Amino acid sequence: MHPTVFSILYILALCIPEASAVKHGINRKAVVRSFNPRRNVSSLTTPLQVGNGNFAFGVDVTGLQTFSPFATMSTWGWHNFSLPSTPGQTSVTDFVGLDWWTHDRLVNYNQPNPAQPDISNWLIQNPQRLNLARIGLSFSGEEVAEEELQDKTQELDLWTGKISSSFKYRGAAVHVETWADASSDAIGISVESDLLAKGSLGIFFDFPLPTRNKFDAPFVGVFNETSSHTTTLRTQRRSATIRHDLDDTSYDVSFIWDSEAGVSGSVEGTHRYLLHLSGKSKHIALSVSFSPGVMKSQVPSFSEISKGSRTWWESFWNSGAFVDLSATTSEKATELQRRIILSQYLTAINSASSHPPQESGLVNNGWYGKFHLEMVLWHLLHFARWDKYPLLWRSLPHTYSDFLSSSLDRARLQGYEGARWGKMTDPTGRSAPGEINSLLIWQQPHAMYFAETEYRSFPNAATLEKWDEILTPTADFMASYAFYNGSTGVYDLGSPMYPASENTNPNATVNPAFELAYWRFGLDTAIRWKERQNLPVPAKWTEVRDKLAPLPTAGDAFALYEGIPDMWVPNSTTVTDHPAMSGIFGLLPPPNSEPPLNMTIVRNTADKIHDLWTWDDCWGWDFPMVAMNSLRLGDVDQAVEYLLDPLFAFDDAGYLEGGSRVPTPYFPGSSSFLLAVAMMAGGWDGSPGSHFPEEWKARVEGFIPGL
Repeated sequence: MHPTVFSILYILALCIPEASAVKHGINRKAVVRSFNPRRNVSSLTTPLQVGNGNFAFGVDVTGLQTFSPFATMSTWGWHNFSLPSTPGQTSVTDFVGLDWWTHDRLVNYNQPNPAQPDISNWLIQNPQRLNLARIGLSFSGEEVAEEELQDKTQELDLWTGKISSSFKYRGAAVHVETWADASSDAIGISVESDLLAKGSLGIFFDFPLPTRNKFDAPFVGVFNETSSHTTTLRTQRRSATIRHDLDDTSYDVSFIWDSEAGVSGSVEGTHRYLLHLSGKSKHIALSVSFSPGVMKSQVPSFSEISKGSRTWWESFWNSGAFVDLSATTSEKATELQRRIILSQYLTAINSASSHPPQESGLVNNGWYGKFHLEMVLWHLLHFARWDKYPLLWRSLPHTYSDFLSSSLDRARLQGYEGARWGKMTDPTGRSAPGEINSLLIWQQPHAMYFAETEYRSFPNAATLEKWDEILTPTADFMASYAFYNGSTGVYDLGSPMYPASENTNPNATVNPAFELAYWRFGLDTAIRWKERQNLPVPAKWTEVRDKLAPLPTAGDAFALYEGIPDMWVPNSTTVTDHPAMSGIFGLLPPPNSEPPLNMTIVRNTADKIHDLWTWDDCWGWDFPMVAMNSLRLGDVDQAVEYLLDPLFAFDDAGYLEGGSRVPTPYFPGSSSFLLAVAMMAGGWDGSPGSHFPEEWKARVEGFIPGL
């Protein structure tokens, strides 16, 4: 989609419906501001952020990126390194993937080919998301360490989106305000200090080169490979633009200011530029706008940015659903409330974008900055459950529509009908080569979950129509993918395939329990979607749904997949990684079609997961998923324990810590946490209403029951 089209859709989606921002029984402002993050030293791993979903600016304790080069990231900022020059590997179309035997036929999968290592690696590593610039304070060009600053204080006002930072340097006070514009990729910076008038304090701009690293955390890009990219400065009175050129990628950083000042640079051997005051002013207000090279950015004023931020965030907090746990002195409730408020702020900045977010949002890069379609449900569904639909609609369902053509091609080339959604992808819709990437299937029914959830809030023809064009090809693939087993008389899923845990032998994995349950849910929803529109239901959908293989068991509990050896043996690989079986009755509701769930097996599975699972091998969305399972089973206390598990840790600014498996932050965990809280606050079919511990005296507003 063209960036200008993005801008139009983005601005339209910025508006939270004012109908929701009416009188509330809860003093939302007081609850929100009671959890304003405060720091007096920079974090080693996470910034404080300002942003708007499509753009974010991370800062250290100075309110800028003075000592810690945290990222400035956007939805549009991507870069490709040059294609390889190896003969036969110079074009994306040269890549051929690998053939695997699949039910007595060869199927081509998008996997790295040992005979084509260069183009395989290029497709995995490109594009990568850019860190657009580093902006910080310059102390007369001297090398200053953070430890040399005194009386450092910093506060993020969640209600307005303002970061206020203060410190002293050599006895002189410095005050910095940092804002992000609500409707453009721009920040507002205000600096006040006697040091400005003395010429001993300025503002620098620096530009990194992206890397080919799978993970770039906590910082993105390198600043020492200056010969591999170029910057160019253009100045006018009280305004300047720096053009950054990297291979075929170009973008502009344009800025305006309100005091007499000039821009110099770049400093020899660097891409660093310095804005320094030339008058006697002790204050400067600066606006900085980032835009692709094809666009000419209109730089908003500092006052426009700060006003827009105040208006947007107040509307955000006053709209949609809300949870207030302030009536209790319970430390657990207070910590849960802290995580709720901070996760809402951070997911609005890092996940509410024109495309699905990457797993580390706009904080740093994981998997080269690409987003994963199996994570879309975790990242985005909470916006619907908290009645923040304008934020959901920024990316869905148009992302599915944008990727439909490539997904139809993917299925067709493999001999299937319908659309097979990819996994690790980018705005082009291309799925990166990988064995897991090409064999994972649990992302396929996500569209059904989004559609059914949205229909609850908007049960009309428009909802049915816009999702039908996505659900129909999705269900066509799901029915086509299922393989009829003539010896058992049922439809199997796999092999080869990977389940959600991604830790099994793909050639041995057949009929994984969670994926079977999710397949039934998806086909149930697709069938009901046609019935609501009085349209014919494809016979294959019904046949596959009614003849899906039964959920596999091992003893008196579900098995990860059919025939898996050593299931439920302590410390084995069968009880590590994602405990997806808890999602069968947690994330998923009971099936709408026969056969019903065996609730004894469901409860036994929950008990075994609790007692036998290798929890220190879990992270992120695992804990909210098992919490939702506990909620459906009526064990609210256990749900709370899962959501506050020490291994499910949130730092002082509200970022979920990644742990040993993935870097910090890990936003699928933050988002799924909000999804579990929505379930606790609004209930579900058959058990509506609040499910918080009674002694907490929880107050909730704006929730409707989930599925």
